[in-house]
Amino acid sequence: MKTKKALFYLLLCIIGGCGPTLSLHQLYYEKDVVLDQRLFGRWDNEPNKITMEFTSPEKEGKTYRLIYTSIDNDSKKLGKGLFTVHLVKLKDKLFLDIFPEGFPCGKFDDPNDEMKWFYNTFFIMPVHTFAVVDSIEPQLKLRLTDDDKMKELLEKDPNAIKHEMVNDRLVLTDDTAELQKFVLKYADNEDVFSNELILKKSEIRKSNIKIVEPPSAGKKN
Repeated sequence: MKTKKALFYLLLCIIGGCGPTLSLHQLYYEKDVVLDQRLFGRWDNEPNKITMEFTSPEKEGKTYRLIYTSIDNDSKKLGKGLFTVHLVKLKDKLFLDIFPEGFPCGKFDDPNDEMKWFYNTFFIMPVHTFAVVDSIEPQLKLRLTDDDKMKELLEKDPNAIKHEMVNDRLVLTDDTAELQKFVLKYADNEDVFSNELILKKSEIRKSNIKIVEPPSAGKKN
């Protein structure tokens, strides 16, 4: 356990930079996980060239598979991330627990496309990040954490949640029960969930859908 934790901190030093706040532990217990069919599908934020596509993973359960895609406005480079997502209901609030499905050293669905999973490099070790779900319809409205603003909050109140700083990188280290208390307390606080992302659901055109009819029972191949 100590070796794994030390390796995790070493890799965080290598990552550096800013982004969403990371957590060693998940936000949910199984009783907190819900499945909302409205979340399935492709969601776009055209101004920022961001796409989030929620599908069902191969395994059964209340789980989503998320492909996150963005195109950098300056370089025009494509970045992709592949994640396992749980929709978590705590009292009257909804949250996403986002966890990388693959890592740079692991295997993805398309081995020839592995280097394009840019956003998974941010999660070199199995860590979580969270988002508040303000609405699913008619728009998907999310608020994600911001590492810099979270650090400012914890500098003012170091006891708000257990955490550690590694090479100026914030890592939440508290357990699931304490994480739930924290996100419920600060769900509407812009110092915690400060990055709003609004997406619209893509319309599926019937002309683009290829329907393959199954062979009839009496027909031989």
